[in-house]
Amino acid sequence: MDYIEKYNACFVEWEKFMNGMPVDYAIISPIVQESWARSKKIGIDPYLPELPVLDKQKITELLEKNKDFITISLPFMRNLHRFVDGSGFCVGLFDASGYMLDVLGDHDVLEYLKGRNFIAGCCWAEDVMGTNAAGTGLKLDRPIQIYAAESYCRGAHNSASSGAPLHSTSGELIGLICMTGPYKKAHAHTLGMVVAAAYAIENEIKLRDTLNKLRIAHCFQKTVISSIPEIVVTIDNNNCISMVNENFKKVFGDDEKKLLERNFGAVIGINNKNISDLISNSTSLIDVGVRVCHGNSKDDFTLSCYPILSQDDTVGKVITMSEIKRARTLATKMMGAKANFSFQDIIGQNKIFLETIRQAKIASQGISNVLILGESGTGKDILAQAIHNDSHRSDGPYVAINCATIPRDLITSDLFGYSEGAFTGSRKGGSQGKFELADGGTIFLDEIGETPLELQAALLRVIEDKSVLKIGGTRVKKIDVRILAATNKDLKEEMRKGNFREDLYYRLNVFTISITPLRERRDDILHLVDSFVKHISKSLGKKIEKIEDNVLRILTNYGWPGNVRELQNVLERMINIAHTNILTVDLLPPEITDTLYACHSETGTIDAIERALIENLIKSNLPKRQIAKKLGMSRSTLYRKLNCFQ
Repeated sequence: MDYIEKYNACFVEWEKFMNGMPVDYAIISPIVQESWARSKKIGIDPYLPELPVLDKQKITELLEKNKDFITISLPFMRNLHRFVDGSGFCVGLFDASGYMLDVLGDHDVLEYLKGRNFIAGCCWAEDVMGTNAAGTGLKLDRPIQIYAAESYCRGAHNSASSGAPLHSTSGELIGLICMTGPYKKAHAHTLGMVVAAAYAIENEIKLRDTLNKLRIAHCFQKTVISSIPEIVVTIDNNNCISMVNENFKKVFGDDEKKLLERNFGAVIGINNKNISDLISNSTSLIDVGVRVCHGNSKDDFTLSCYPILSQDDTVGKVITMSEIKRARTLATKMMGAKANFSFQDIIGQNKIFLETIRQAKIASQGISNVLILGESGTGKDILAQAIHNDSHRSDGPYVAINCATIPRDLITSDLFGYSEGAFTGSRKGGSQGKFELADGGTIFLDEIGETPLELQAALLRVIEDKSVLKIGGTRVKKIDVRILAATNKDLKEEMRKGNFREDLYYRLNVFTISITPLRERRDDILHLVDSFVKHISKSLGKKIEKIEDNVLRILTNYGWPGNVRELQNVLERMINIAHTNILTVDLLPPEITDTLYACHSETGTIDAIERALIENLIKSNLPKRQIAKKLGMSRSTLYRKLNCFQ
């Protein structure tokens, strides 16, 4: 059957269908007939005058949305058109909704088709145009060829089209490629060519998706490796570098192109030959201590090395090096070695005390050792923390040691550390001392006056040489530590007695700060009381709304031998046992009331404070026996005083 006979046969069957007559399945396939039926059912006009087209704005949005899809498909569309160049055929690309995205063809053909709205933005969906290769191919999600009068619309009977759907990597329908031309030149092989082009486009989409995933994976990998604070480098079986992170480049060279594919040993240099030999002779290593030479510096690292496996074969090694100084800083942070107080946390308006704070702020900006003097409880440790936090070492560790609480036989190992096997019971691998943990930061030696003489000599060496030697060790370790020391003792008197080394005293006594005892700054007591009550109440889940005036008067007049710490403890006790939201005199501990009573009894007078104290205790409805005991007097004395008040 030639093309004229075939066309006529199809057209006859098309007319039968339009007139409601049975169609010959031998001429019109069931697939086409089913499409005709769908088209007729939804009321498509078979004599549709022209193709519907989107407006310009929507066309722009359509093309922008499918930009990548078009870019991928165009080379294959051009290749397909080369086979039919000059034959009147054109190649079109459609999205999943049946909208044309692009069309390639002979210039004269495209100009003719443009007049019929056969342009980007026209719609060939089956529910718009009825049976056609593009719309029906998308509807059925399968390759299809529609010949002449097999098209539902009369205006498409002069052409033949072959369409093949396109899918994403995940199998989702994303569009269709279609080749359309004069039905007289149509051939059965045309559909095969279109299917082959569709297959090639899908492969390109999969390839690009895979490359994009690999690119993203590489970016993730690179970012992860760059974020690792350790030095990371990978080498192949020939010891050639295949990948490095930023920290490796900072130490061994910043030009990655010059580092890659070079021998690892050559890159790290002859001074680090022991490291390259160690890696070459080992399959795996975990946390081996090494000293890395770079530039004019030598730093200690822990090195780990692991094999890289591919299908059970070793293809290289990954090497990590962690700077011990950084690990030490992390360890001190994890163990809580940090300063919590700043100058803003220190309360006081007393002129002498404000001068002390001014001196401390000056000291914080320097590098000299600081000796803080003051009675117990005056806040020497808090001032030391504030100095550290206000210094350029604030990001470094802050290690505080109370020299009076460490057993004498352990203080040396605690401060300077020990090597493995240094003594019976020593930890495997040894232990770092507090000075090493404080490297890059500050160490606070509280109660320095309690330090044994033999340790004082070791402290002097640390201050002078800025280095430590572990017990049982052979290698001196350089450290960068600022020393803050504090004591409540008179160190000059201790030197006279032979309990404190004179040379150590003058090494520590570079910048001396004396803290005024609380009894000499009574004008600060009310400020401290207000702050402590607010803080303690909140932490205990209580709400103290008032403090009786007599309580404030007593607190202000008390001598506070334990200074600020004693004041804080007294207030915490009162808030704990308070049954109301008011702090009253009866909540004061006996040591304060007894001291005040004794003080006033010595003068033979009973002043307003004593009278207020007794009257408040009477108001508390306590038995007279308990009141007398609380005041440290007999009941008869209590009754006598009560009679005097009347």
